[in-house]
Amino acid sequence: FFGRRVGSGWSWRSMLARRLALCGGAFRPLGLMLARCLAPGSPHPPAVRAVTSVVVARAEAAGAHPVASEHELAVLQQVEDKVLWLSCLMVHNANNLRPKRDGLKVGGHQASSASLATILTVLYTSVLQPQDRVAIKPHASPIFHALMYMMGRQTLENIRNFRGFGGAQAYPSRTKDLPEVDFSTGSVGMGAAATIFASLTETYLRAHGLPPKPWPGTSEAPSRPGRMISIVGDAELDEGVCMEALLESWKLKVENSWCIVDYNRQSLDMNLHERMVRVHERLFRLAEWEVVTLKYGKRLMKAFDQPGGKQLHQWLNNVTNAEFSALIFRSGSAWREAMLRDSPSPAFAELVGRHTDEALHALMTDLGGHCAETLLEAFEFAAQTEKRTVFIAYTIKGHGLPLAGHRDNHGLFLAPQQFNKLRTKLGLTEANEWAPFSGLADPSAVRALCEAAPIHRNVPTRNHGLAERIAIPIDLGGLAAAPTSTQAAFGAVLKAIAHTDCTFADRLVSACPDVTTTTGLSAFVNKRGVFGSEESKDPFKSAKAHSLSNWSRRPSGQHIELGIAENNLAQLLSALGLSAPLFGHRLFPIGTLYDPFISRALDTLTFGAYQDSRFMLVGTPSGVTLSPEGGAHQSFNTPVMMMAMPNLRGYEPAFADEVQVVMRDGFERMQLPADEGGGSVYLRLSTRVLTQPDRELLRDCELHAHVLAGGYWHVPPDARTTTGPVETCRGTDVFLDIQHKK
Repeated sequence: FFGRRVGSGWSWRSMLARRLALCGGAFRPLGLMLARCLAPGSPHPPAVRAVTSVVVARAEAAGAHPVASEHELAVLQQVEDKVLWLSCLMVHNANNLRPKRDGLKVGGHQASSASLATILTVLYTSVLQPQDRVAIKPHASPIFHALMYMMGRQTLENIRNFRGFGGAQAYPSRTKDLPEVDFSTGSVGMGAAATIFASLTETYLRAHGLPPKPWPGTSEAPSRPGRMISIVGDAELDEGVCMEALLESWKLKVENSWCIVDYNRQSLDMNLHERMVRVHERLFRLAEWEVVTLKYGKRLMKAFDQPGGKQLHQWLNNVTNAEFSALIFRSGSAWREAMLRDSPSPAFAELVGRHTDEALHALMTDLGGHCAETLLEAFEFAAQTEKRTVFIAYTIKGHGLPLAGHRDNHGLFLAPQQFNKLRTKLGLTEANEWAPFSGLADPSAVRALCEAAPIHRNVPTRNHGLAERIAIPIDLGGLAAAPTSTQAAFGAVLKAIAHTDCTFADRLVSACPDVTTTTGLSAFVNKRGVFGSEESKDPFKSAKAHSLSNWSRRPSGQHIELGIAENNLAQLLSALGLSAPLFGHRLFPIGTLYDPFISRALDTLTFGAYQDSRFMLVGTPSGVTLSPEGGAHQSFNTPVMMMAMPNLRGYEPAFADEVQVVMRDGFERMQLPADEGGGSVYLRLSTRVLTQPDRELLRDCELHAHVLAGGYWHVPPDARTTTGPVETCRGTDVFLDIQHKK
C-alpha cells in the first residue's frame, strides 16, 4: 500500500499519519500527533504533511477548537437556503413569468447551480479576503448573483432580468455584470487555467517590486498574496486547457492557487466514469498539487463510528455513481431497500432502522461539499500554506431541489407546482419572495453575516480600474534603412526598448510557447532575462559554450517561457493584461507565436479579449512565408478571426516604420478606457525582406494617421485614375469605389 502511494507523490510519513488517524483505539492519538507534527510550521516540509480532510476532521474531534459554533453553522445554513431559493426564483422568473418575444426557452441551470450553494456560501461569507480572486463555475452564475444580491453588490432589477438584455449574465462576466466579477467564465474549463496564470501574475509583480496597491478609496493594502481560486465542474476537467495549465503550474512553480472541483459526478448527458476521481487525484498529485478530497460530511463521519458504520462506509464506497444519483432522485424508502439488499449485516440493518426515510435521505446526502463545517475546516487547513491545492468536493447536482440526482436535470428547471411548494416550505409568499432577508429564522444574524463578510469589509471596490498611466516614448527606436522584414523590425524595436532605462521598458513582459528564438524575441530576452522564482545560470554560458541565447533565470527577468501550448500563452496574456484592474499596476504583455497556430488558441484568446484584458499578440511568420514547411504552416484566415474578436484591433504592417508606429499605438491603447478605443492589439508579421521606403513616418502626421487608420495610398491617385468593378473569387460582381492607375 505504501509503495503504491509513494510513487504517486505521497510520503511514507503522510501515509502513516493518515492510516493511524483512521485507526481506532490507542493508534488514533499517535496518528493525530504525527499529523500535527507534519503540519505547516513543523520541522518537516509541507510536501510530507497529511492533507486529507479526514485527518482534519479527526483532529477537530479529538478536542481542537471547532471552526464554527452551532449558531454560526445555523446562520450559514439560512444563507445557503436563501441563495438557493433566489437562484431558483431568477431562473423561474426568466422562463415562466417574464414576457418573451420569441417564446424560446431561456434556461438557467438550476441543478448545476444548486450543487455549489454550500461551497459558495462558505467562501464568500467566511473565507475570502478582498485580495482573493475567484473564477466561478459558469453554470453556478445564479447562485453567485444571489449571493452578491444578499451582500449588497447586486441589484434587484438585474437579478429579475437574469439572462435578459442588460441584466445579470448567464455566466459571470467582467465587462457586463454589475458585481465585481474577477474572471469571465463563459467557456467551460477556462476558469481553472485563468486562476493559475493570475497567481503567476501576482508573483511576477511582487518579484519586480510591485506589490498590489491599496484598495481604491482606502489606504489599506493586502496583507498577504491573494489566492486565485477556480471553481470548476468535474466534467470541465476533460477540457484540454485544464490539463495544459496544470502542467505549466508545475513547471513555473505557481503558488497561492486553489481549484475547487464540484464533484457531483454528472455531466450534461451522463454520469462520470466510476474511477475518474482517482485519475483526477493522480493528475493533480503528479503536478505536485496538494489534494484534499472531501467526500463525506460530519453526520456521515459520525455514523461511520457507530455500530454498522463500517458496513455503511463500505456500501457508500461501492455504490456506483449512476445508482447513487438514482437513489437521490427516488429518495424515501429507496435508500433503505437498496442498502439492506446489498448488506444484510444485523448491525448495519439496525443503523439503517434507526432513521426515518427522511432522516436516512438527509444522512446519505451529507457529502463533503454540502457540509459547511467540513468545508471550513478544509479551507482553514489549506490556508496555512501557499502551496497550490485542489479540493475534490463531492456534491449532488440539484441538491435541495426535487430534481436532485436525476440524470436529465442539467437542462431542466422546477415545474410551477414544484416551485410553489418550495416557496411555501421556506415560508415565503409572492409578495416577499424577492426580498433578500425574508422568510428567515434569524434575519438579523444573516444580514450581519453578509455585511461582515471579510471580502467586502471596509473595501468599497476591489477593482483598480485602469490604474496608472505609463508614459511611452514617442520614438521607440530600432529602425534601420537596410532591407528588412516586419518580424525583424519587431525584434529591433523590442531590442531598442530593452536598452532603455524607463518605467515603460521595465513594465514590458514577453511570453512565448517555445518559439522565442524564431519570432523575434531573442534580443529582448537576452537583455532583460527570463523570469524565474529562483536564480539559475544558463548552463551553456557557464560552460562557455557558444550560443546566441541567454537562458539564465532570475526573479527580475521579463520573459516568461512556456511549453508548446498556445492555449497557455493566451491564458497568460489574459492574466498579465488584467494586472491593472486586479493589482493596480500596468503591465504591457507581448506574446508571440506562429500565425498559423493562432487557431489552436482561438477560444482562449476570445476569452481574454471578451473580459477586456490588455495585451499585444504577434503572429509571425504569417501568410505563405513558411510555405516550404507545408500547408499546415500557411495562414490566410487569421485576419478574419481577429476581425471578429471583441476588444481587439489588428494590424498587418508592410514596412518597418509602420511596425514601430502600430506598436506604440498598441501600447497606448492598452491604457485607454474601452469607450475611447482601449483594448488589445494583434500584429500579423512576416519574414519577407523588403526594401524600405525613404520617409520619416513619425514626422508625416497625415501618413501616420492613415497607417493607424488601416491603410494609405502606396501610389497616390491623380487625374488619370479611373474606377471600375471588381469580380470576387466566387463570381459575384461587387462594385467597389476603388482607384487604380491605368
